Amino acid sequence: MTQPSIGADATTLKETTLIYRQSRWTRLTHWLWAISLFFMLLSGLQIFNARPQLYIGKQSGFEYNNTVFAIGAENTTTGPRGYTEIFGHRFDTTGVLGWSGPAGQQTSRAFPSWATIPSYYDLGTARVVHFFFAWILTTTLVVWLVASLVNGHLRRDLAPRLDDLKRLPQDIIDHAKLRFHHTREYNTLQKMAYGGVLFVLLPLMIITGLAMSPSMNAVLPWLNEVLGGRQTARTIHFTVMLLLVGFFIIHMLMILAAGPINELRSIITGWYRTDPSAHDDKSAERSV
Repeated sequence: MTQPSIGADATTLKETTLIYRQSRWTRLTHWLWAISLFFMLLSGLQIFNARPQLYIGKQSGFEYNNTVFAIGAENTTTGPRGYTEIFGHRFDTTGVLGWSGPAGQQTSRAFPSWATIPSYYDLGTARVVHFFFAWILTTTLVVWLVASLVNGHLRRDLAPRLDDLKRLPQDIIDHAKLRFHHTREYNTLQKMAYGGVLFVLLPLMIITGLAMSPSMNAVLPWLNEVLGGRQTARTIHFTVMLLLVGFFIIHMLMILAAGPINELRSIITGWYRTDPSAHDDKSAERSV
């Protein structure tokens, strides 16, 4: 199903086409996941503020030397300073992490008030918000997975083929040069990135979240053992969060570079403008 662009000359009308690229179901799940992850991120940072350290293993505390990450504040000769410590290496992060707030009203907190939900310290509310959107994300992901298996979306659009792998080096070069191809099909980097998020990062986020829940110990007593303990699960959970934030940043940059109006129209209305050459080359790659 195609539609010519509006206001173009005869040549452009012949060569440029709007295709119906994203189904209603794809657009709906995309925005549900985006909203859910947004609230989960900010409420998760509030939960992290209750204990701003990460450990590897089954135990944690002053008597154990298994801390791999920490955010805090300390008194110095120049006053309180915030710090972030990664594998024993400490960095001054005053004003952002550890010690932040308006001038004269700074407080000791891992993540600043503007980055958490709620902005003030309220662990109970943060947990309610976090778990509510976590269940929305999990339910939607499971339904999407089943539906995509049934309608062939996974096999047709997301599963990398041999030809995709052969095009990977050129795809990397094109993205590095900000040279994008606007077609219906996902390119190799898209398939790998989206597949990594949908089948690795999000499931791992859900599994580690369940492992941290005391109520799940009776239901899945082996889950903590498989993950190396509750503290290790918490560290993996936090690491996955950082990877998802990194994916989001790159995703936004690619949208801006590839043409934000066209990309946003696709995920809002479903219609996407393709390159003229894309109509005769069904194997052409598609921009992120």
